[in-house]
Amino acid sequence: MTHELITTERDLAGVSEQVAAEAVVALDTEFVSEHTYRPQLCLIQVAVPGRVVLVDPLGVDDLRPFWDAVATPGHETVVHAGREEVAFCLNAAGRPPSRLFDTQVAAGLIGLEYPTGYAALVGKLLGKKTHKGETRTDWRRRPLSSRQIAYAAGDVADLLPLHARIGERLAALGRVDWMAEEMARWKADFDASRSRERWRKVAGSSGLSRAELAVVRELWRWREAEALARDKPARRILRDDLIVELARRRVSDPRQIGAIRGLERGDLRRVLPQLAQCVATALALRDDDYPPSERRETSRQVSMLTQFLSTALNSHCRELHVAHNLVGTSADVQDLIAGHLNLPRPGATEPPLLAGGWRREVVGQLLDDLLDGKVAIRIHDPASEQPLAFERTDD
Repeated sequence: MTHELITTERDLAGVSEQVAAEAVVALDTEFVSEHTYRPQLCLIQVAVPGRVVLVDPLGVDDLRPFWDAVATPGHETVVHAGREEVAFCLNAAGRPPSRLFDTQVAAGLIGLEYPTGYAALVGKLLGKKTHKGETRTDWRRRPLSSRQIAYAAGDVADLLPLHARIGERLAALGRVDWMAEEMARWKADFDASRSRERWRKVAGSSGLSRAELAVVRELWRWREAEALARDKPARRILRDDLIVELARRRVSDPRQIGAIRGLERGDLRRVLPQLAQCVATALALRDDDYPPSERRETSRQVSMLTQFLSTALNSHCRELHVAHNLVGTSADVQDLIAGHLNLPRPGATEPPLLAGGWRREVVGQLLDDLLDGKVAIRIHDPASEQPLAFERTDD
């Protein structure tokens, strides 16, 4: 399929009109995230029936009409692992695509590996080989080479055939509603994550006390504000391991902080008073104002049940041809056990993931029945790809 490169707002206007009018639109982007606070958009790839268009954001000043068209209700937007595409749309248009179809998620719902890469999925379902020679390219540089343009066009050209092929499988398995539910949940989680403070994601902080977590939170907030102001990746401002070390030491003296290995960098020495103030602010909090711990004390019994039910989940998902790690992780299984046994679920504000929606239909009820002794597992055939069998004990 031929492709066009759009570098003017006049040409983009025509593309935007077509995007708004089509029933299905495929979307991909190329971006660079190593140097700025937010990923820098460098290329937009769009496929509609019979046409592939590449839009150069570095040549077109106003992209808002295009993103408005993507967000226009009435069509489905097809992406693969499309978190950044949704973020670009939200940042520009103030709203996400109204209907989203992520081929990576959909592939898991028809029994393929999850997560799986675009090239692997194209090869598996379309029998085509894609070339990934430009995966490490610097998309900020201009002019784009013919190889870069061909690679970028290829990244979107097969999304519509993938959408059609996977859609047929979803319909045949009766899982179209599962996909709609998963996309709605995915978008809700994405929206919530944009406003949620992600200081608990600081690597190495999970074992800290509540007071130490308060220090992590203050330093994380300072780092985010500084990274935004300087338009730098947050971890280039202050590494996670240094945040954790400052939290563990609980010292608010700039001289003592400056003696920590790793803080000798010139730009960090200039902000030692600010780091000290963050620590002091956290340590001055009352105990009630410390963040709650999300550590869950797991008994030996719960650990054993988690291992047992995780095996049951994996086996049952293979039988039903749905990716087990899309359905849920061991942590999700443990959360279901906690809910079933009325155990504490620190930090949880929603019911266990496996207890609702299509996941309950797939495995949630089965795991509940296993916990209640209503279902037993036996070895059906040790040499089989599906060696386990589930039998009801109340039949």
